[in-house]
Amino acid sequence: MNERSRVPLAVTTSGKPEDTLVARARQAARDWNLPFIPRRKKEPIGPMLESAADAFIVFEREGVSLWDREGSFSFNPGMAHLRRLRILSGQRGGDDALVRVAGLRAGDHILDCTLGLGQDALVAALVAGPSGRVVGLEKSLALHAVVSEGMKAYDYGDASCRVEAVHADAHTYLRSLPSGSFDVVFFDPMFEKPRKSQPAFEMLRRFAEHAPLTPETLEEARRVARRWVVVKGSKYSDDLKKLGLEAEPGSHYTTVIWGRVPAAPSG
Repeated sequence: MNERSRVPLAVTTSGKPEDTLVARARQAARDWNLPFIPRRKKEPIGPMLESAADAFIVFEREGVSLWDREGSFSFNPGMAHLRRLRILSGQRGGDDALVRVAGLRAGDHILDCTLGLGQDALVAALVAGPSGRVVGLEKSLALHAVVSEGMKAYDYGDASCRVEAVHADAHTYLRSLPSGSFDVVFFDPMFEKPRKSQPAFEMLRRFAEHAPLTPETLEEARRVARRWVVVKGSKYSDDLKKLGLEAEPGSHYTTVIWGRVPAAPSG
């Protein structure tokens, strides 16, 4: 395959794939409308990234990973797992900033408009519980593919609902919903000023959609919400001020701030 036939994103498997894994990868490629590029036994991914595609979604026995020439990452609950453990220990989210600011509670229907690595959605799913619902939107197909596959295999436990990962643009999806469809809608747009972060977040920056949250999208979210729209921002930027939001009180030691606005009046 020459340089001119390279594709931006493709699906492949590990270098030792079983037939069932190849079948899964081929079906996923069809579902995502991406090319499937077979990988020979023990073939390294590096040359494939040089000749066939800019990035690969790789199906492996242990899960699904995203590779480009700068690195790779796979789904990992990370800090969300620790946050969930604290909630399960009896704190019920009182010390979790998202849970506190959004006022999340059991039975809530919650819309995460910027799923990303899925950290906040997993926390919301535990607080909402088995009677609740959490939908996570991700516009980047590469991120959606890895995180949605990871969430299918995640052990949620009996105390949590599952996260429904949807490949969609947030503004378009919000406009398709009836008013008052979700109790809480939240956003975690990309910070204006990138800071040093873990490799997974560097991959997130490379593949995520960087369009800023607009006042128009925020108003659509207010229409869709029944109680609150919550937005995460950076202490070192004017992310929230541009949207007319004030930071909620929080720890002086964190670089993350949260703003919220009530749902639009019905009628």
